[in-house]
Amino acid sequence: MADHDLTPPPRPEACELCGRAAPLTRHHLIPRALHGKARYRRRFDRVERLTAILWVCHACHKHLHAVLGERELADHYRSRAALMAHPQIQTFVEWLSTKPDGFRPKKRASRRR
Repeated sequence: MADHDLTPPPRPEACELCGRAAPLTRHHLIPRALHGKARYRRRFDRVERLTAILWVCHACHKHLHAVLGERELADHYRSRAALMAHPQIQTFVEWLSTKPDGFRPKKRASRRR
């Protein structure tokens, strides 16, 4: 397998969720903690596990992991469209998109159980 197959998508100028030009982090659509689990190794090849990435700001990234567990992310929210269909994610992203680039929310959402 060639190394270029594992190249993540290029870093955009703005968060792929809220659209703000804030510092970006990689959100693995298939969480890295699950890459070694047999269930996910069978379902997704190595290239997909390593390159399915969304570039998001810190606030969006923290919110994603506060609202959704890793298995839930891997099983049901492996795309931008799926994440944006989640009511708590959509509401947060719409709210955050109106804030300046350097704005950081003070309170984390609690993970629903």
